[in-house]
Parts: sequence; structure tokens; C-alpha cells
Amino acid sequence: MEEKIARIAAGIMGFMALVIASALFYFPELHIWAEETAEEQRRLRAQREASMTGLEMLQYNTANAREEDADFAQQLRVGLPDQVTAEEVIIENDYLTQTVTIHIPQAKEDYLYDYPMVGGSSHIDDLIYDIEPEEGIIEIALDSVYEVERTADEHYLYLDFRTPQELYDKVVVIDAGHGGSQPGAIKQGVYEKDIDLAIVLELKKLFEESGQEDIGVYYTRTDDSNPSLAQRADLANKAGADLFVSVHNNSTTSGRMSSISGTTVLYDEAKADQEKGSMQFAQICLEEMLAELGTNDKGLTPGNDIYIIRTAEMPVALIEVGFMTNQEELNNLNDPEYQKRAAQGIYNAICRAWEEGY
Repeated sequence: MEEKIARIAAGIMGFMALVIASALFYFPELHIWAEETAEEQRRLRAQREASMTGLEMLQYNTANAREEDADFAQQLRVGLPDQVTAEEVIIENDYLTQTVTIHIPQAKEDYLYDYPMVGGSSHIDDLIYDIEPEEGIIEIALDSVYEVERTADEHYLYLDFRTPQELYDKVVVIDAGHGGSQPGAIKQGVYEKDIDLAIVLELKKLFEESGQEDIGVYYTRTDDSNPSLAQRADLANKAGADLFVSVHNNSTTSGRMSSISGTTVLYDEAKADQEKGSMQFAQICLEEMLAELGTNDKGLTPGNDIYIIRTAEMPVALIEVGFMTNQEELNNLNDPEYQKRAAQGIYNAICRAWEEGY
């Protein structure tokens, strides 16, 4: 019996030795096979991700994130490359195009693979990643106007997209007419676009100096650019503005110099029956401009045929401050002190409208 057991044990030991010997013999091939399999998996993953858009990659990473990787209260988590701090990351917010641009130092071509972005994409229409010599650039196209709030820890930057209404009690959009290749009226070397912008920049100073942090003010342009009419109206509508003011200057139909002068304000006559609507707001703007400038009262002018007036979803007023075809008024409009007074009139009108319940 003992002899039989010994033979069985010897057989088992021999079998195990054969298995071990075989494993040792084939181990290099098994190791290579395992490496090749892992590399193939990496290649397939890279191939799959390369075919995704940036937005699809965000959604894929979020859906496949481990629970601990998705455990954050903010809307979006952006990885920081090694040796890069959150303070070095620059975020630009173009309200006009609803595009947020994130500049990440030292981010390379494989940044989105090495540092998967995770978070909610409900407000994101598109996400593009590009590289420059010293940085990676993430462009996020949003579905509306949002303010970006940022927080950070050692490894991640966290972003929240807040609507203007979440941050401000009142919101106004200011539009400087014309711009860029569209100069508007031109008289004696003076461009309407420059006067419009100069008045708006003075108005911007008034809002900044007011210290009213509960008011959100957005501008269609603060330089010599020419946003499309759709972009101007979209900014007001997507910001959910309470008021929309467009600043222009007038000229005679013929374009000749004349004695005609004064201030008029255009409104949407198609909504004239609305309480606290465009017509009433335009009247407030006219009264405040006349009080500040002392110009001739040219009254209110129907303006529904003008795109930004017709498409505005809030009370809108297009202010024709003065006539560039009147010599005295042209001289005034080109005077920085007069431009400040015009800005003050617009500022007073906006504040009064809010006081009256707009």
C-alpha cells in the first residue's frame, strides 16, 4: 500500500515538474505575448479615442471614470500636467461667441489621453484641443453665455459654468454700433464707429466705477471689431439680459451737411403694447439723453426693420446720439468731454429703468 502511494506521489511530482519545466520553457514567449496584448489594447484604445471628437472623449471618459475619479462637486475637472500649477493656467471667456479657451502650459499632443477630462457636458456644444509650442489649448464652445468659476487642488483644475442670472441681480448688454470694416457714417475724416465705441468705453468706466457688483454688464465690442448682427443680438438673448442698448450716431439721408440736429431713440414698434417694453425704455433713454446733452428732441423712431431690435427678447433701445451731418453736433460728438456726457445719459437711463421695475 505504501509502495502504491509512493508511486502516485512520484507521478504527481513528475507531472508538476513537467508543468513547471514547460512553463519555464515557454515563459519568455508568454511574457512577450502579454506585452503584445497590452500594447494592442493600448493601440486599440488610442485608435478609438483618436476617432472621437473632444466632446465625445469627455463623455466617454466620464462614463468610464472610476467612482473616486468622478467624485467632485464642480462641473468639469481638468488635469494639470506634472510641475504645472493651477495659477499658471489662463482661462479666456469670449462672451460674444460663447467660447471658453483654456491655456495649459507644457501640455503635449497626448494631453487629453494622459490627463482625461471628466465632468458634465450638458452646456458644452463642442470641445477642441490644439497644441502650441509651449502650451496646449482647450476650446470649449458653450450653448449660452456663462461665467467661469475656477477652483483647484494639487492635481486638478475644477470649472463651474454659471449663468449671469446666478451671479447678478440685473444684466445689461451694451452694443457699440458698426466697427471694423463697417465704419458707419463718415464725415470730415471722423468715423461713426469710433464715436460709438468712445461713448461705450466711457459708459464702461461708469459701470466699473459704480462698484455695483450685483450688475452684470456685457459688451458686444470694446475694440475696433465688427461682430455680426446675429452675434450682437445673440449675446443679449443668450445672456438673458434685462435691457439691451445699442449706441449709434445719425446722418441725413443724403449724407450732406445740414442744420438738422438732435437725439432720437429707436424702439420695436411691434411690441409697443408691452408694459415696460421697448417703447417705454426708449422713452426713458431719450429723456435722460436730452437732460444730459441738451440736444434737440427728435422723438422716438420705429425700428422693427433693424435686425437687433426685431430679434431682441428684452426691452431694447437704439440711441442715435446726434447728427454727424450737423457741424456743431459733429464737433461735439468728436469731443471726449461730450462723449462722457453722452455715456452719463445712457448710464442714467439704465439705472432709472431698473428703478422703475425693468
